[in-house]
Amino acid sequence: MSGLAFHPAKFFREVRSEVIKVTWPSRKETLVTTGLVFAMAALAALFFFTADQIIGVFVRLLFGAAS
Repeated sequence: MSGLAFHPAKFFREVRSEVIKVTWPSRKETLVTTGLVFAMAALAALFFFTADQIIGVFVRLLFGAAS
């Protein structure tokens, strides 16, 4: 059971050594990636809105509730 003991100082040393290994993105990379995420979200929203409208038209035609 002694192998499962928690040693805070050792834990924080290990965390610090792992954080040093992280490759952080540059400001430009972060901005480009953020822009792409927003663009893809907008395209997905437009696609699903269009698909919903088209399906809605067919459903209204199918059930004769054209308005």
